[in-house]
Amino acid sequence: MINKWFIKTSLVCCMAWLALLSSCSSNVKETTSRVDHLPFYNDATFTPKWIEPSDVSTDFHQIPTFSLTNQQGEQITENHLDNKITVVDFFFTSCPGICPKMTDNMLIVQETFSEEQALQIFSHSVTPDYDSVSVLKEYASLKGVDNNKWHLLTGDRDMIYDLGRNHYFIEENLGLQKDPADFIHTENFLLIDQNRRIRGIYNGLSKPAIRQLIADAKTLL
Repeated sequence: MINKWFIKTSLVCCMAWLALLSSCSSNVKETTSRVDHLPFYNDATFTPKWIEPSDVSTDFHQIPTFSLTNQQGEQITENHLDNKITVVDFFFTSCPGICPKMTDNMLIVQETFSEEQALQIFSHSVTPDYDSVSVLKEYASLKGVDNNKWHLLTGDRDMIYDLGRNHYFIEENLGLQKDPADFIHTENFLLIDQNRRIRGIYNGLSKPAIRQLIADAKTLL
């Protein structure tokens, strides 16, 4: 006769093993991109262009020249985008609404890639007149920003807004025209590849979207 204790123990072990397999499968979904390579985005409609990276034409949309200043007082230009994966957002330090949550989620990105020198973060202030270098430096210290990886950027307002609306298409507004005086306030994160091209847009308030961003960044890496 088979021992009842043996049967019960075997069932418990099998259930534990199945739970472990399920957990592993779930983790794979969160850390692996769904595709072999990511699409490219060429305009504010964010219509994905499924092009082989080797087939992208030289006139395909790229982030243009710019010059801004980070929380360390260092000049940051378009050259800092070259040969690196960059996660981009737009925020302001005095924001009482969505920005704190966005910062918390960007900290997850920072922590995930803490040892990866080929990935960086650019957060552009949409209130640069207030967010001076000293204000950004204090904010970075308060939030636990790694100054070597995460650049909080300030500078000329017109340049920041032009970058956001006309080149990062940060508001994902399907090409609708906005007055230059209109305030940028969006939760979107963007993923920029080593050639200054847009490869993804994500809801910076959503944990699943952040997991997908991380998976896609690993695909680019």
